[in-house]
Amino acid sequence: MIYPIVLYGDPVLKKPAENIQPESIDVKQLSEDMFETMYQASGVGLAAPQIGKSLRMFVVDSGPLEDDDDSEDFKRVFINPEILSYEGDEWSFEEGCLSIPGIRADVFRPEIITIKYLDENWEEHIETLEDMPARIVLHEYDHIEGVLFTDHVKGLKKRLIKGKLSNITQGKVDANYKVKLPPKLAKR
Repeated sequence: MIYPIVLYGDPVLKKPAENIQPESIDVKQLSEDMFETMYQASGVGLAAPQIGKSLRMFVVDSGPLEDDDDSEDFKRVFINPEILSYEGDEWSFEEGCLSIPGIRADVFRPEIITIKYLDENWEEHIETLEDMPARIVLHEYDHIEGVLFTDHVKGLKKRLIKGKLSNITQGKVDANYKVKLPPKLAKR
């Protein structure tokens, strides 16, 4: 099932998500649906709040970013994740977000993280990630904490994107995937 992507301005994107209890939902089916939704929108990560579910869950697949066959396959389901540590220097990279179409900005994030999470089979993992996998996970982890990449943007760049963000909250958006307007617009 392909879900519509919740757009900037929807309150679900700004509140911390809830832990998932075993057997409370079918996490295997939800993860399959989230991967399908993410691939349809040409994304590399998708958090449950982005499909309107305030749950501590996200999926990632760096495959679309890979430019050679020698790179490590990084496709995972993260349920109730907890970042245990941050290491290394922060580095900048231009990020975008399916919930904020048409806007990109440089965001500084640490090089290395260690994260504890459950997978779709409820098996616990502790994994240390570096570089792009760490960045993707941190971006999605922010979503389940109620933080958007634009919250990391400061100064002039923040002022430059303010009008574009306002347009998204008003439904003025161009996305090549199914979107869900913020609640105040959906009622019109």
